Amino acid sequence: MANIALIAHENNDWAGLLFAALRDATQPGESAFLDLSAFLDRDTALQTSVASIYVPSFTGRDGMTPDLAQAERVFERCAAVLPAKLILLSSALIYGTGTARQGLVDESYATPRHGADAISRTWKSLEALACRRIETALVILRPVTVLPSPALLARSLAQRLTITPAGHDPTLQLLSLEDLAAAVLCAVRANRTGVFNVAPDGVIPVRAALRLGGGHRLALPRTWQRLAWRRATLDYLRYPWTVSTQKIKRDLGFTPRHSSLDALRQLRKETSDAAPEPCFDNFGMDRETIDRFARTIFKFMSDRYWRIELEGLEHIPRQGPGILAGPHRGFIPWDAVMALHLVLRETGRVPRFLTHPGLLKFPFVSSFITKMGGVVACQENAERVLAAGELLGVFPEGVQGAFTPCRQAYQLLDFGRDAFVKIALRNRIPIVPYVTVGNVEALPIFKLFAWRWWRRYSDWPGLPLSTFPFLPLPLPSKWHIRFLPAIHPAAQHGPEAAGDVTLVKKISAEVRSQMQQAIDDILRRRPSIFWGSVFARQKGRGAA
Repeated sequence: MANIALIAHENNDWAGLLFAALRDATQPGESAFLDLSAFLDRDTALQTSVASIYVPSFTGRDGMTPDLAQAERVFERCAAVLPAKLILLSSALIYGTGTARQGLVDESYATPRHGADAISRTWKSLEALACRRIETALVILRPVTVLPSPALLARSLAQRLTITPAGHDPTLQLLSLEDLAAAVLCAVRANRTGVFNVAPDGVIPVRAALRLGGGHRLALPRTWQRLAWRRATLDYLRYPWTVSTQKIKRDLGFTPRHSSLDALRQLRKETSDAAPEPCFDNFGMDRETIDRFARTIFKFMSDRYWRIELEGLEHIPRQGPGILAGPHRGFIPWDAVMALHLVLRETGRVPRFLTHPGLLKFPFVSSFITKMGGVVACQENAERVLAAGELLGVFPEGVQGAFTPCRQAYQLLDFGRDAFVKIALRNRIPIVPYVTVGNVEALPIFKLFAWRWWRRYSDWPGLPLSTFPFLPLPLPSKWHIRFLPAIHPAAQHGPEAAGDVTLVKKISAEVRSQMQQAIDDILRRRPSIFWGSVFARQKGRGAA
C-alpha cells in the first residue's frame, strides 16, 4: 500500500491535477489516487498509509461550495477505517469576505456576523463535520484561490478576458498548484495537527495581476453580473480576502516557492519578465496613485480651492509609529484626504486612516479609499499598521461624527472608541491630536434621514441632506488644520495600563479636551468662512 492516499471522486478533475503534482513531488510509489467509489465500497486498508488526503467535490456553477453529502460519507468511512492521519483540503473561503473583513487573517479569525455568507457557512459546516467524525489525527488546510482550480475566480483568470465588478480592485493571493502540493506534503510529514492557512508570500490587486499576467479586464456593474452569479460569489471578486501564513511556516515548515504573479503566469503559460517583480501593499495602497494625485488634484484642492493653512507639523514623528487622532466631518472623506496629502508633502510619510466599512460598499469610492491607504477599522489592522512603523489615522468619535449636522459639527461628540488609547499604551507610541476647521462648510450636512432601508444597505447612521449632489463640487471654504503637541501616555504608564478602563477614559478625555479647545480657538479667530488667516494673525499678535 502506498504511503500517501488521495481520496476524491473519479470525476474530480482538479483532484487529478493535485495528485499529479503530488506524484511529481514524491518518490515513485509513495502516493496513490484512491477513487471515492472504491474507498466507500470496499474495505481499503488505509491504516498502512502515512496519511490520507480528502479533496471534496464542489457543487454549484461557481465551484466555491463543497459537497457536504459526499463529505459525510467519506468521514463515516474514515471513522471506521481509522487512517493514521487525515488531511482535509478546506478553503480560505471559510473566513468570508465583505467590507468589515480585516486583512491577512490568521486561523483564529472569527467571521463577523454580516460577513458570514452561504459560501463561508458551508465550509464551516464541512470542517465541523470532520471534527465531529474523525477521531484520528486531523489536519485542515485552508488554501486561498488555487491556480488552476474549479473556483470562479481561477476560471476567470485563466481566460484572456476577465470580467470583474466595476469600481472595485480587491487585493488577493493566488496559490500555485505546485505550492499547494508542497504544503500538503509538509502536513503529511510534520508531526502536527490543527488548522493552517496556505497562501503565497505577498499579495496582488486584481487589476495589476491581469495587467502583468498578460490578460485583459472587462469591468461590468455588479448588478448586471447578478443575473449570472449569486451575490455571495460576486463579493469574493469585489472585496479583499487575504490570509496570514505565519502559522504554517512556523509549525509545518512550509515556504511557498511562487508568488501570486508567478502562479498566474504559470496558469496562462506566460514567460516571466526579466525585470524584478513589483511588490504590492498588503492593504492595497498604491503609492504611485497617491503621488500622481498629490501633483495634480490634491495640490489644486489644498493650495487653490480650500487654501488650507497649516500649523504644528513639527509635532508629527518623522520616523516610527504614531497615531494621528482627529475629528472627521462629511460623508465624503475630503478632510482625511487633505490631511494625508499635507502630511505626505511636509514629512514624506503616508498616514493610513482607519475607514468605516460602510464606505467600502460603494464602487469607485471603495477603490479610491483603498489606494489612498485606507484600511478597514478594526484593532487587528491598526496593530499591523503600527507594527510596521507607520502612522495611523483614527477618528475617535466613530462614524457618528462624520454625519453630525453642520449646526453642531464643531462640538466634538463623546469618544465612543477609546481603542486608540489602549493601542498607544500597549505599543508605547505617541498620540498626535489634530483638528480641522472649514471642512464642515465645504460639504455641510443640513439633516440626516434615519431611514431603516438605507442604514441596512449602507451601514451609515442615515442618509445625509447636503449640497451634494445638487452642486458638483464641495464649497470653496477656507480651511485651517492644526496639529497639537504629542501626548505620550506610555511615558508614565506601562503596557498593562491598557486594561485600566478608568485611566484609558481619562487619557481619551484629555485628548478630546485639547482638540475641542483648539477648535474653539480657531473659530474665535477666523475672520470668515471663506477667507482670512488664523495662524498668521495669531503669530503677528504674539510677535507684537
